[in-house]
Amino acid sequence: MPRSFLLLIAALLQLASYGQKKTTVSGTIKDAKNGEVMMGAVVYSLSAPQNGVSSNAYGFYSLSLAHNPDTLIVQYMGYDKKFLFLHLQHDSTINIALNETVQTLQEVTVKADKGNQNITSAQMGAQTLSIKEIENIPVILGEKDVMKILELLPGVKSAGDGNSGFYVRGGGADQNLVLLDEAPVYNPGHLLGFFSTFNSDAIKDVTLYKGGMPADYGGRLASVVDIRMKDGNDKTYSVSGGIGLITSRLTIEGPIKKNKGSFVASGRFAYPGLFAKLSSNPTVKSSTLYFYDVNLKANYTLGNHDRVYASGYFGRDVFSFNNQFGINWGNITATARWNHIFNDKLFSNTSFIFNNYNYQIKVGPDTTQATIKSGVQDFSLKEDLQYYPNRNNTLHFGFNVIYHTFIPGQITALATNSLVNLNLNKEYGFENAIYASNEQNISSFFKMIYGVRLSVFTAIGPQTTYNHYATTDAGTFPTDSSIYKSAQPIVTYWNLEPRLSMNFIINQHNSIKLSYDRNTQYLHQLSNATSTNPTDLWVPTSKIVKPEISDQVALGYFGNFKHGAIQPSLEVYYKYMQNQIDYVSGADLILNRYVESQLTFGNGWSYGVECLIKYDLWKIHGWAAYTWSRTQRQFPGIDNNATFYAKQDRTHEVSLVAIYDISKKWSVSAVWVFYTGDAVTFPSGSYQVGSAVVPYYTSRNGYRMPNYNRIDIGATVQLKKHKRWDHNLNLSVYNLLGTRNAYSINFQQDPNNLAKNEAVELSLFRWVPSITYNFKFL
Repeated sequence: MPRSFLLLIAALLQLASYGQKKTTVSGTIKDAKNGEVMMGAVVYSLSAPQNGVSSNAYGFYSLSLAHNPDTLIVQYMGYDKKFLFLHLQHDSTINIALNETVQTLQEVTVKADKGNQNITSAQMGAQTLSIKEIENIPVILGEKDVMKILELLPGVKSAGDGNSGFYVRGGGADQNLVLLDEAPVYNPGHLLGFFSTFNSDAIKDVTLYKGGMPADYGGRLASVVDIRMKDGNDKTYSVSGGIGLITSRLTIEGPIKKNKGSFVASGRFAYPGLFAKLSSNPTVKSSTLYFYDVNLKANYTLGNHDRVYASGYFGRDVFSFNNQFGINWGNITATARWNHIFNDKLFSNTSFIFNNYNYQIKVGPDTTQATIKSGVQDFSLKEDLQYYPNRNNTLHFGFNVIYHTFIPGQITALATNSLVNLNLNKEYGFENAIYASNEQNISSFFKMIYGVRLSVFTAIGPQTTYNHYATTDAGTFPTDSSIYKSAQPIVTYWNLEPRLSMNFIINQHNSIKLSYDRNTQYLHQLSNATSTNPTDLWVPTSKIVKPEISDQVALGYFGNFKHGAIQPSLEVYYKYMQNQIDYVSGADLILNRYVESQLTFGNGWSYGVECLIKYDLWKIHGWAAYTWSRTQRQFPGIDNNATFYAKQDRTHEVSLVAIYDISKKWSVSAVWVFYTGDAVTFPSGSYQVGSAVVPYYTSRNGYRMPNYNRIDIGATVQLKKHKRWDHNLNLSVYNLLGTRNAYSINFQQDPNNLAKNEAVELSLFRWVPSITYNFKFL
């Protein structure tokens, strides 16, 4: 560990420990009904409400009291506020259980006080959504989909209908770090993006960071999506699920030992291919299309100071067409964690993580079949510690070690196939980081989070590297190479990533926040397509491919009115990105031994304004979001080195979400999404070569796709309740107005005039109704 990092931790500890010693209370906060730990519950004392703390991802909190005796106050959105009168003689452990607020939709409506965490916290650029908040929002084919809901927030842009990719503040689709119980998920989509990888029945909450990135996260430039699975009910057993037109789900959870350990097992199966069997076309009838995923998790409390977790995910998509072509892809993740409380001030989480993403393509019938494979695999060790020295400071520090294995591709062909077997060499690398940050209350109106992350990437052998390339009429080839033995270092990159967030609290209703963060990315996704797909290729940083670096600064206003019923926010950001990747004209990326020769490198800029108003008034709740943004790139050799708009540039985007609780039995919801067209490269004209009409291209991304407009509606009706049985029916319509939103526009010869090209627009979804029956047995 570098000496400078040790000195930084020592300095932070010395600063954090300054002040008179106070009595400390610590413990775990849980849901009283099911025993789930609660992340983000706010804990503060009556004598110093401005110096509160939030429970961490495992429900742990630690607070030094300003006076003794004192009153401890605990609150969490949607739960009753809890008051505890304390007269402590020494540091104590107090575990807290919160009860869900009961709302009565009669003459008087009882609403939970949502608190003012958005005002008092120094963190900005972050949004946390619980499954309860999104369960009634209509999405395609009736699935509660956390990734699709995130795309309704400002600064997050969908890559389009039927696409698993998304863009955050001008970053590329590969610049988002998606974590499931700390394990990276390289492809978060099913059915080419129609569904996300994450079964909402197994998910507790999701947090999106798009700026002011905490120091314990790294490895991507644009955002972090941190998804946490349910721990399982440690009070009683239950079975829940749902049956829809396309998918069915089943979840079982319960105690391993009551109040000490629990488990949850959740599975989902989608069967759209069954509809193909109804076709009269034998080619369509013989095709196969389905996906499945399984989430498993268990935890157990070993004593007052130790708790262990084990969780895993396995998902797979399978598609085949007429026994001539097939593709299957999927993710596997596994996480083992150990929580240890050293004392009432020091909390530790140790994680061992495995993840694997791979795809397999089969071409041709069984007798002459060829198989193409590719993927990426990681083994990780992460140690995260949180130290609570006093009521004004919370220190985070730790390290992360990742061992990457990249499988660029291999072809295995039967002897009867004309293809030649090909096996591109695997690539290996270590991605390591150490970090430290402190969240400090400078005064009652000024708070800071400051820290630094030191990341290191080393590419290692065995590998043959190509240092320079030359272009001939036959193609591009290396001019020299170097051979490295197993575990031999090839190249090492070091990057210091400072992080800073500041909060100026004007009063209990208003605050101004400012943040700066630098991020470095050592893994890069290559794609020949204009949208993300399962066959995209992941490659590591190398001698030629440099680490991508971004610097982002953001300024924001945050408000809280009517006890949190109205929460407006406005954020302005500017981001500068170095070593961005694009492709030379006519680039060939798939199964290319010299893929680095197809790349070009440049810089990028992104800036914008994001507005969000969250509301919970009377029986209506939801949010309104608006984003204005610009995203530009500049690469040598593209458009004569001129600046051009990136494909994810989208000037205006609006989303409105409204959920209306008509009664205890009925609730209805609606979503409106509108955005202007993405930048795209279209031919500016055409010329004739012989009998063929060849498109003529002038500038990169010089045109725009048509505007996008969609309205979705949904309704949920609670069916008759039984003593140990609850069920409801969800009805929804995706794209109610049947708008023909363009998925793609291609150009082809006009059949009536072969001397001309014509544009052909493809639209995917119009009037997609769905019905889902959901149930739960206790």
